[in-house]
Amino acid sequence: MKTHHIAGVAAIAFGLLTLISGGSALFGLVDMGAVVPFVLWFNFLAGFAYVIGGRLLMIGHRLALPVALTILIANATVFAVFGWRVFVGDAFEARTVGAMTFRTAFWVAMVWASVRRS
Repeated sequence: MKTHHIAGVAAIAFGLLTLISGGSALFGLVDMGAVVPFVLWFNFLAGFAYVIGGRLLMIGHRLALPVALTILIANATVFAVFGWRVFVGDAFEARTVGAMTFRTAFWVAMVWASVRRS
């Protein structure tokens, strides 16, 4: 199995897990504590993009790289705005820092896999 296949499957799985966890928090199925609403909404909606980006990567589509790069930039931007909100004193859950770090690093790896493919 090639790198882009494995990366694509991982991105699809990550997207589905993101949709499940984000949807559960958004629709009141679980209490996540001091969530930051714009981060929660972004992550939930990004789950759809993760699935699409993963599928494009899995099949080696020419749009896999621009989609992965767009997701990476969007994640990094939301992470930076979240960091600013933390800096000015907004309530947050510490696990959000870890989750956003992981998401950003994950999409760096997906961009790398896309570059290797193109």
